[in-house]
Amino acid sequence: MPASQRRYDPDRRARIVRAALDVIAERGVAETTHRRVAAAADVPLGSMTYHFATLDALLADAFSLLADTVSARFTERLAAAATVDEAREAVVDLIVDESWATPRNMLLSYELYAYAARNPPLRRVMQAWMAQSQAALRRHFPPDTAKVLDAMIEGLSIHRSVDAEPMARDQIRAVVERLTADPAGAVPGAGQR
Repeated sequence: MPASQRRYDPDRRARIVRAALDVIAERGVAETTHRRVAAAADVPLGSMTYHFATLDALLADAFSLLADTVSARFTERLAAAATVDEAREAVVDLIVDESWATPRNMLLSYELYAYAARNPPLRRVMQAWMAQSQAALRRHFPPDTAKVLDAMIEGLSIHRSVDAEPMARDQIRAVVERLTADPAGAVPGAGQR
């Protein structure tokens, strides 16, 4: 980008955040630096400290972008379900169809988990992500079931990303049906339009 275009660059901060995710996906958090992100974003190194006081602040924004992007897809898929059966199928889709669990997103999620385990302020990003996922699930399922389903979606997605013989769609559907079969715990009006 020519220097004249760099002076007025309203998208610079957002571009830096997106580039940070690219660097994390390629090199991991441990090797993510201001210099590498600046190069990936095609911005001067000084822009990094202008927009982000610390590398932790940049990483928090980058992981927040990841969480918001994935949560939006997750919420959209569950919002499209008009019945509890459709919501169950949406849960299966979220595990099987790479709606959110793309190889890149899974790699970034692993990095976020590890980084948040060592950096308590980043736990808030994880907690907000879980809250958004569980809120989407509570549209169709009781709160306790939504919490279990959220953990199951994430756990099975992680397993699918590394398992040589991941569970088949029909096996996952059977597990989802067992977890959500309690009619006494149904959310009144959930899944109805």
